[in-house]
Amino acid sequence: MDELSLIRAAQQGDLEAFNRLVLAYQGMLFNVALRILGDEDLAADVTQEAFLSAFRGLHAYRGGSFKAWLLRTITNACYDELRRNKRRPTISLEPETEEGEENENAPWLADTTSIPQQEIEQRELEHAIQHCLESLPMEFRTVVVLADIQGLDYREVALALRLPLGTVKSRLARARLRLRDCLQGFWELLPTAFRLER
Repeated sequence: MDELSLIRAAQQGDLEAFNRLVLAYQGMLFNVALRILGDEDLAADVTQEAFLSAFRGLHAYRGGSFKAWLLRTITNACYDELRRNKRRPTISLEPETEEGEENENAPWLADTTSIPQQEIEQRELEHAIQHCLESLPMEFRTVVVLADIQGLDYREVALALRLPLGTVKSRLARARLRLRDCLQGFWELLPTAFRLER
């Protein structure tokens, strides 16, 4: 794929060229949105909105890393969605326990198929990681998602977020410490190599 040619064609209004760019980057952008927002349906909606915004604003792209430009678009869309959710909070339809917490064991949510123990533990670990990600302040969560989950280098993260390189490194170090501390609360789920001595 000649990305530059596709970008130029898309800037001239070639929808097919833009669709090829979407296919190349949609998985990455969806994963970023999913890790930031923690909800698949919301992540899908935000990803679609980010691509629409990118298409409308493609004339503003002036070169450089197209990947970083798209990542900036998706992180901005996630920020917008989180701000919207703060203004109009949602109420869960799941019943609450006596302590006021969500009841994840409601009868209609029961899975009648048997799941091997290892798969259950993997799901619990993924839930714990997502919980800890969501507990991070947004500026920390974003750098962790881009660097540690998406595998971008520090420079690419700095470009995507329009931050100085030192700020990215500092936020990432602080975010990793907070994640480590949070995950120690799920000590029994962690692989042995990641458990701190108690």
